[in-house]
Amino acid sequence: MALIDNYDFELLKNEAENLVLQELGRQLEAYEGEICTCNDCVVDMAAMALNAVKPMYRFSILGTLYAAAAMQDKSYAANLREVVAQAIERVRVNPAHD
Repeated sequence: MALIDNYDFELLKNEAENLVLQELGRQLEAYEGEICTCNDCVVDMAAMALNAVKPMYRFSILGTLYAAAAMQDKSYAANLREVVAQAIERVRVNPAHD
């Protein structure tokens, strides 16, 4: 049985992805002109950060509210900022291209 053929997974989202992308955008503004922001490098940064941060999958609006509440947790927010900063630095030192 192909699970994807029988169920609607379109509403299943990792709310951490939105949070990482927002934080990545904020932090990259400080590097304007100093770091490569090509598609490959920025997507690598996002992937590295997402692999390091706790995922927050949701299916319903309640899940979105849960994710918003998690961002009020100072330790989650601090960790998110840190993993994004680390991802930026790793790609800055070793870009996705020559």
